[in-house]
Amino acid sequence: MPICSYEYAVIRVMPRVERQEFINVGIVLACQAKRYLQARIELDSSRLKAFAPQLDLQMLEDYLKTIPLICEGKGPLGPVPQRERLHWLVAPRSTIVQLSPLHSGLSENLDAAMEDLLNKLVRLNA
Repeated sequence: MPICSYEYAVIRVMPRVERQEFINVGIVLACQAKRYLQARIELDSSRLKAFAPQLDLQMLEDYLKTIPLICEGKGPLGPVPQRERLHWLVAPRSTIVQLSPLHSGLSENLDAAMEDLLNKLVRLNA
């Protein structure tokens, strides 16, 4: 399997934007050469409740569910080219859900790269 370059961003929940404190809850990974754009969300509800008890978790979960759908090309952004969808997702925002700037990597297996990033950046006990 040939090595390809990819880009990724960390999906973050920042309950109080002015404090710049956040919890990583997922990854968006893209490889233009393989037309790969996927997001994985792993929300640790108990951790988030301890961090921000005032947060409406149902509303947050509903919002987070839209990120993988955008990656899959569903919804109003469906007709938009994959690269533009990625850049729309990572555009700076002042909202509770934010994505990090894009970072890059190399991998033979993008699904394995996604798992590795989740283990390193999102999961606490991996």
